[in-house]
Amino acid sequence: MGVGAWSKNAVQTMDPNDLQSVWLTFKLAGITTILLLLIATPLAWWLATSRKWYKGIVSALVALPLVMPPTVLGFYLLLLMGPHGAVGALTRALHLGVLPFTFTGLVIGSVLFSMPFAVQPIQNAFEAIGRRPLEVAATLRAGAWDRFTSVALPLARPGFLTAIILAFAHTVGEFGVVLMLGGNIPGETRVLSVAIYNHVEAMEYAPAHWLAGGMVLFSFVVLLLLYTLNPTGRQK
Repeated sequence: MGVGAWSKNAVQTMDPNDLQSVWLTFKLAGITTILLLLIATPLAWWLATSRKWYKGIVSALVALPLVMPPTVLGFYLLLLMGPHGAVGALTRALHLGVLPFTFTGLVIGSVLFSMPFAVQPIQNAFEAIGRRPLEVAATLRAGAWDRFTSVALPLARPGFLTAIILAFAHTVGEFGVVLMLGGNIPGETRVLSVAIYNHVEAMEYAPAHWLAGGMVLFSFVVLLLLYTLNPTGRQK
């Protein structure tokens, strides 16, 4: 069977709801990655350059999702953003409803859960630059903003590439947070990992194989990109 026929057969095998879950998953991962870059860049710069006494506390909070079970984070976000939580009360007062079991809620949970995968690579890249290039730029009368945009950001590009790849891939593979916070609503919160779980629970192994096999291939491609496109990932 040729590649074209195999791809056509694969698409025919997948349920329309599964295709919708795939689209929703990559949409969630894309939005989450963009938001993480906007949040992680200034946070990583502060962590890389600050000498405040509470820097360790902030670093620990950022890294917390690395060791905390996803269901725990999802549970407390569910309480916090629910109708009786502080955030839920605020959103209801603003006539925005509540965020759990919505796509917006999934985005918030994904940003928090994938935060260390964006912050840490960028922070490491900033720290690897050292003070010397910035000091040289300062002697040339470059202001703080110019030093950051013209020196720090270009030199930290490998860290940004790693952060983008890891944050996107980690969001695609989320399960505990999205199930706890988003539930299983078709077209709204049913992402790829939840769709695989549904098929396995219903003993529908054929579609589960298609989706899980696609995830395995995606994971391999992500690691291949990480180790080939990022110079810091190569062995010298």
